[in-house]
Amino acid sequence: MDIVSGVVVYILLWWWVFLMTLPFGVKSPKTVETGHATSAPERPLIWRKAGVATIIAAILFIIVYMVIDSGMISLDKL
Repeated sequence: MDIVSGVVVYILLWWWVFLMTLPFGVKSPKTVETGHATSAPERPLIWRKAGVATIIAAILFIIVYMVIDSGMISLDKL
């Protein structure tokens, strides 16, 4: 896998994991201020979720890289 493919795979994995972590720990506020959505989270913890997504995406990227580099999955065999 070349560097461009690796970066693309990592970015795709990161967004996939980040979007999966967004619902965790979300609590709606008990009192809603005027002009705010009733479903808006009280504390979204975006930076913590981005950090978790970075770590998980790095682990998944290592696994994907090892599978591709080992030759288990290859387009040449098709």
